[in-house]
Amino acid sequence: MKAVQVTGHGGLEKLNLVTLDIPEPKAGEVLVKVKACAINNTEIWMREGAYGEGSKSGWRPEGTVFPRIPGSDIAGRIVKVGPSVAPSMKGKDVVLYPLTSSGKAGSEHIAEDMSFIGSEYDGGYAEYVVWPAELCLPMPLSDYKESAVFSVSGLTAWHMANQIDIKPGETIVVTGANGGVGIYNVQIASKVYGANVIAIVGDLAVEERMKSLGAKHVLSYKSDNLADEILEVNGGPVDSVLDVVGDALFSVSLNVLKKGGKFCTSGSAGGQKSELDFRTLYLKHITLYGSVLGTRDEFEAMLEAIKEGKIKPVIDRTFPLEEAREAQRYFKKSGKFGKVVLLP
Repeated sequence: MKAVQVTGHGGLEKLNLVTLDIPEPKAGEVLVKVKACAINNTEIWMREGAYGEGSKSGWRPEGTVFPRIPGSDIAGRIVKVGPSVAPSMKGKDVVLYPLTSSGKAGSEHIAEDMSFIGSEYDGGYAEYVVWPAELCLPMPLSDYKESAVFSVSGLTAWHMANQIDIKPGETIVVTGANGGVGIYNVQIASKVYGANVIAIVGDLAVEERMKSLGAKHVLSYKSDNLADEILEVNGGPVDSVLDVVGDALFSVSLNVLKKGGKFCTSGSAGGQKSELDFRTLYLKHITLYGSVLGTRDEFEAMLEAIKEGKIKPVIDRTFPLEEAREAQRYFKKSGKFGKVVLLP
């Protein structure tokens, strides 16, 4: 099979197209023919070294063992089953819950031994991948590429919304709203929970598209008075912020939160370190949440919401597997609207 491997920490030259034997499913596993694999920040950071040896910010503290096939947002068809797997699973179109762990139901994603496909296991930048049968769930949509764009970004957004316990009518600020996680934060907060969403983007040319996904107001982070604009359109402080940006909008986020407000982050594309005046935190009774991925139950609930049409796939561009380097280069550019997908 064709596959793309990361050979170590570094630039795009560390992504190499190779030919490998098709893996064999072991007991409890299935072989999936990959039809689509969406790109996430996680495989970029894994290659660049943000999740390197000794880092506590990645999936496992020991770091990734190279070479590794990245890719965690996978949709495909089961073409072979391993021992102890029901033969009827062969031929099923599936999406993959992207992690394994020994954690109990409800804490799978925070167990110490949580292991991620594309990081601790070979992933979807390939024509085939093996994965536990019990973690392969029916595709929520009939199209492979549309079904492939939710597993990591959508699940992360779903878990973020659950953590801050959104109530109908609340106002939620979503940063990075036109990106992979943000675009689902907007939809989930507005269409699933009934919140009023203020979407923060770079280019206001996407305003109408953001509103079609559920945003009530769309503002640009390039404004010199963003905090004032948020307070103005909302008529006062907001209930919560769902953030994927990090440092660049951290101060603004805390400033616009009401007393008792909530700040939840799942990314740091705009800077990984920030300064915090603790007086802001305790005088405003702000709660901070760190969030990534989610539980198996949340994954299934998200798939159901996708089937019901409450959350829609948003795809910016597709690339063939052979152009993985160019796809990752494009992924890092600002101004995208939705997900970037590799098609083996």
